[in-house]
Amino acid sequence: MAPTNRSPFRRTLALLASAAILAQAGMSGIAHAQTAPEAAAPGMATPPAAAQTAPAPAAPQQVPPIQSTVPNNGPASVADLAEGLLDAVVNISTSQSVKDDEGVGPAPRAPDGSPFQEFFNDFFNKKQGNKGGNHNVSSLGSGFVIDPTGYIVTNNHVIEGADDIEVNFANGSKLKAKLIGTDTKTDLSVLKVEPRTPLKSVKFGDSSTMRIGDWVMAIGNPFGFGGSVTVGIISGRGRNINAGPYDNFIQTDAAINKGNSGGPLFNMKGEVIGINTAIISPSGGSIGIGFSVPSELASGVVEQLRQYGETRRGWLGVRIQPVTDDIAESLGLDTAKGALVAGVIKGGPVDDGSIKAGDVILKFDGKAVTEMRDLPRVVAESAVGKQVDVVVLRDGKEQTVKVTLGRLEDSDQPGGDDAAPDGSQDGVITPDPDENNDMDQPDTGDQAQPAPTSPDQHQGQGQTAPDAATPKNVLGLSLSLLSPETRKAFGIAESVDGVVVTEVTPGSASAEKGLKPGDVIVEVAQEFMKSPDAVAAKVQSLKQEGRRNAQLMIASANGDLRFVAVPME
Repeated sequence: MAPTNRSPFRRTLALLASAAILAQAGMSGIAHAQTAPEAAAPGMATPPAAAQTAPAPAAPQQVPPIQSTVPNNGPASVADLAEGLLDAVVNISTSQSVKDDEGVGPAPRAPDGSPFQEFFNDFFNKKQGNKGGNHNVSSLGSGFVIDPTGYIVTNNHVIEGADDIEVNFANGSKLKAKLIGTDTKTDLSVLKVEPRTPLKSVKFGDSSTMRIGDWVMAIGNPFGFGGSVTVGIISGRGRNINAGPYDNFIQTDAAINKGNSGGPLFNMKGEVIGINTAIISPSGGSIGIGFSVPSELASGVVEQLRQYGETRRGWLGVRIQPVTDDIAESLGLDTAKGALVAGVIKGGPVDDGSIKAGDVILKFDGKAVTEMRDLPRVVAESAVGKQVDVVVLRDGKEQTVKVTLGRLEDSDQPGGDDAAPDGSQDGVITPDPDENNDMDQPDTGDQAQPAPTSPDQHQGQGQTAPDAATPKNVLGLSLSLLSPETRKAFGIAESVDGVVVTEVTPGSASAEKGLKPGDVIVEVAQEFMKSPDAVAAKVQSLKQEGRRNAQLMIASANGDLRFVAVPME
């Protein structure tokens, strides 16, 4: 038979087909991700099977990339929420005229014979000749519109001392603002502008419903960049940063910087639940620790400022101190709670004896007083003239008394509204550290309530038992009767009665509690003390009852009262 010759073309086609089959079998695991059947173009017929195997030259195939399975649904956008709020947030710029020579000392002099002496002296002589001129100091802050007619809320420290206040709106317009009222204790102010058309406004929400971890959004004017939006969560509640007597700040990690002061902190409903006021930062920039005045406190203050141009707070008329663990144990409390009444202001709302020194206030108008600083806030938020129920612990038993609140005058207690030492608008406020120890007004001697009297309190020394005049050593204290000599020696006021401390044993429990010579023990365990023997007997009685601490009411030389729980060894 004649030899059969196979066409070179057909042999090549067979080799290519075999290679394709082997390649498909080896990569069958990812073939579906690399190739996809091509659909026929509309209007074109599918070629017959024979045509599909025709040895036509094939163009190189384009292999599509491997498909990714990463989800594309990132965090929910707050763009729609922010868009509806930006127009209600404003930038506030202020200017203040300051004398050029404020804080300027004598001009320096160049050393005699110096080649630069002439130029040096000419320069500073010109500077000295211009003394007395003024220059403007500007500052920036934030605020927000609460009423379409033009009422705006901001921080007091943003506009404090300003000669001129200007409000810049998101649309570029500017209006001069008038100060309606300010409250230094909460660092809040209300301004008023006169717009030609109603303004976009926002409303207060209920900050008491916010929980740690809830999302919040801050809008403001950091470093002059108006309309800046930052988002974070509520990091903490009820923060006390020693800014004033009513500290109850919301803590947030939403970025707050210089210029954000006075701006709003929104919940995800677009309601204002805080007013951004302070940050903790070593550099002046945000490190994720910012503080806002909660709306539950701010809304009432703002409303009063709008109506009256001032605040009208309730006043109880007591001086208070914290209930420590030692004091709680000495009073029979299971935990340290409440506010201990250290004194009653003469002529105040409770000077009628309804509340006494030594009482522990546990509830005020139905609200629990968990710690001392809760009481000033809830009293201040109450209406002037309102009659409220106050639950107190007295003589180991809870009692409910009714009191009618007076009005706290702003002059009674200076506000803790000083700005940070560096003058920054968003620094942590640092007021007098003793601010919270005095609920209503400064603790001065002539306001102290005289110690309780008893029938035999003012007996002369000749009527006192002989052993009562003998100094006693109790709890590391050398005690003696109050006499004209001891009053003169320690400068003790005539209004103070009790048993005087003449010496304190170094290292004793009394010394560790801060007692010192010249202090007067007025009461032990709410019982008036008239002699050193009485103190010794009462302490012994408390030991027999199993008490570990003795609660002492101590009067200073001018009559200021405080309570100290001294461990009984």
